[in-house]
Amino acid sequence: AKTFKLSTDPLFVEKVRDIVGLYLNPPDHAVVLCVDEKSQIQALERTQPVLPMGFGYIDGITHDYKRHGTTTLFAALDVANGQVLAQCKARHRHQEFLAFLKRIDAAVPAGLDVHLIVDNYATHKHPKVNAWLAKNPRVTMHFTPTSGSWLNMVEIFFGIITRQAIRRGSFTSVKDLINAIETFIDAWND
Repeated sequence: AKTFKLSTDPLFVEKVRDIVGLYLNPPDHAVVLCVDEKSQIQALERTQPVLPMGFGYIDGITHDYKRHGTTTLFAALDVANGQVLAQCKARHRHQEFLAFLKRIDAAVPAGLDVHLIVDNYATHKHPKVNAWLAKNPRVTMHFTPTSGSWLNMVEIFFGIITRQAIRRGSFTSVKDLINAIETFIDAWND
């Protein structure tokens, strides 16, 4: 089965053109970052070791596990070079998003403007986020169309990290999960 959802966003075409334009022709003296959160990543500890894949059979993972909590991965993918700036947080609210925006602002050299591609999650449009953006005019938000998060390249990265580092993992704690995420991102950036 394949699923799909058509966007009903009245500004669909304009938003697609804006984002694709940033990908194909980024502004001079600016960095374009795709930003989003992967929330509720569970630290699951498998009750049996994962059986390795071998010739003629697939790997084996037990269906049961112990839950040790969750984390939210905030990530910013640099469109120009594929580097990822990331941070794990215990919660997924406007306060954490605002803290991540400040981290992005600190990481980008002062002479560059910052264009952020984000989805329409309410946290991204919170009044305190908007107030911070008003005080930091070098940072501009570009919103994907409703039901158009597939336009945000960081979603591709989330799929990769999920398949390669999270889904098949067995984590004894949230700290163990975060260490695995950070190790993967360090290797990705190398």
